[in-house]
Amino acid sequence: MNIENQSYCKQRVIFAGTPEFAAISLKALIEQQQALNIEIVAVYTQPDRKAGRGQKLTASPVKQLALEHNLPVEQPLTFRKSVEEGQAARETLANYQPDIMVVAAYGLILPIGVLETPTHGCLNIHASLLPRWRGAAPIHRALLAGDEKTGITIMQMDKGLDTGDMLYKVAYDIAADETTASLHDKMADLGAEAIVTVLKDLPSYQAKAEKQDDSLANYAEKLSKSEGEIDWTQSAELIERQIRGMHPYPGAYTFLADPEGKSEPKRVKVLAALAVNPSQTTVAEPGTVISVGKNAILVACGKPEADAEGTTLRLTQLQFAGSKPVTAEQVCHGNQLNDGDKFVAAAK
Repeated sequence: MNIENQSYCKQRVIFAGTPEFAAISLKALIEQQQALNIEIVAVYTQPDRKAGRGQKLTASPVKQLALEHNLPVEQPLTFRKSVEEGQAARETLANYQPDIMVVAAYGLILPIGVLETPTHGCLNIHASLLPRWRGAAPIHRALLAGDEKTGITIMQMDKGLDTGDMLYKVAYDIAADETTASLHDKMADLGAEAIVTVLKDLPSYQAKAEKQDDSLANYAEKLSKSEGEIDWTQSAELIERQIRGMHPYPGAYTFLADPEGKSEPKRVKVLAALAVNPSQTTVAEPGTVISVGKNAILVACGKPEADAEGTTLRLTQLQFAGSKPVTAEQVCHGNQLNDGDKFVAAAK
């Protein structure tokens, strides 16, 4: 086949995504266009949002990358055909004559009419092993649940919430010290590799598509900031998992009581902790600071079982209100915590 015919047969791809997770996949597709025999004809992303202290309008990571490579960028507010703007967005999409649409953390609902616009449909890069953790926050929820494995699923999108047929799955063993931040980066890289793999032979993967077992499905609901508050009556294992699953956003936090009771408890962010030592138990009341050491701050937690002793957690990095993050050693030298201090729940 000559070069002219090769160019003519290129698959026309639209990419839709918004955050850094999606930008990693877009970058891989840009770099692999020739090898995959594709042409990225447009990039769809969320409208620019206000960010930072100055609240300036900021382009998404996907838009920034697209502009760097001179790719057309579309930022519709909706695809609903019941409104004029949504109908116009559908017409614009159709005018690109896409063969494939690749979607990764786009953040905008795609109606069935949009899903059926590309010749070969829409492919979603989802950061879980479906049908487990359908929904908005699969990385967070996998860590909070204590899952040992997660991964990437390339899915043929349908009108349901992450319910489409699975084309390709790749698993990943979650490390004991994994945080949402570290797992996010690994899933982003794995997602990029997975979509490249599928696009190398899409007809074959679509022919072997596997339906999801809905009876095994659960949902990864978007996290709220309130889920970050630590309940010290829980076991140290659950709290340590919460700290990792909430880092960096929305973040785990607690409140430090005034030993003299003269002021309201002050909010403290809990940024990192060490793995739980099951043999280290305590009879101290949950939330009590047992010891402030250079390597860690030992805090009493709840009982994993009704007849068990309390567990303990070693905090290694905190952030006090209005201050920068500090290590346990810095806390120790700065006298910001003392043995016997108490972490408490927020005042209701």
